[in-house]
Amino acid sequence: MPDAELDGILNINKPVGMTSHDVVARVRRIIGQKRVGHAGTLDPLASGVLLLCLGQATRVSEYLIAGDKVYRASCRLGITTDSYDAEGRVTSQSEVTVTRNQVERELLAFVGHLQQTPPMYSALKVGGTPLYRLARRGQTVTRTARLVEIHALELLDWRPPEMQLEVHCSKGTYIRSLVHDIGQRLQCGAYLAGLVRTASGAFRIEESTTFDELEAAQAQGVTAPLLRPLDVALQAFPAVTVDDEMATSIAHGQSVQLDADPASLIRAYASGGGLLALLQHKKEDLWQPHKVFATGVGRA
Repeated sequence: MPDAELDGILNINKPVGMTSHDVVARVRRIIGQKRVGHAGTLDPLASGVLLLCLGQATRVSEYLIAGDKVYRASCRLGITTDSYDAEGRVTSQSEVTVTRNQVERELLAFVGHLQQTPPMYSALKVGGTPLYRLARRGQTVTRTARLVEIHALELLDWRPPEMQLEVHCSKGTYIRSLVHDIGQRLQCGAYLAGLVRTASGAFRIEESTTFDELEAAQAQGVTAPLLRPLDVALQAFPAVTVDDEMATSIAHGQSVQLDADPASLIRAYASGGGLLALLQHKKEDLWQPHKVFATGVGRA
């Protein structure tokens, strides 16, 4: 067991076959710490960047989830399945006659804002039950379309009937639905054969940690250096450094006077450099604590 709870963000390279909950459970066992949660999920079919929040970092998971994502998607043209991926039941088969130039031209139609309907085989809950459980019972329910954004869509590899895409997208984008819709537009059908998340916000797969690396670090007592500080999740917000008197007030949940742009939350740092809190505008020049972090006071 560690001497103290670890605080920070762990970029795990999730292997295929594990659920996000499986990953959390394994990390808890490795580091001997219960306060671990994931910031966004990855299906068992997918691998790559899965962000885990340890200790105080569990309180910033919402900001990590909000970040853009980058995926490398392997697609099989000419076949559709009921789950839109390789694990589903085949629902149609067609000859693949499209060319690379045709595919690249049609992909342009998917760049920008899209209304996307969540697939039945997804973890989205309806009435407290995940959609995939209803789908496995043969049930279909009406799903509300959601607005997502595809920032970039590139054809990386073309070996018909297979192709590989790189997708840079907003949170909440279902890549299996995107691949299915691309297949429909190409009039030959397609399903998602494999998926790797290569980036989530500022976190890249090249910097991710495997379970073997985490276990080795834990055995040597050097796990902390694998973690990124929790304020990495808050870089979109402007920062201020407050004096000791203000720091004490904030730590006790009291409002303080600051000259700052009220249009955004702000990061408040103690004079020793530790993250103290996220503050939100109250009125005039008064700012009140939105989230106070234990790392800000007494840990310079």
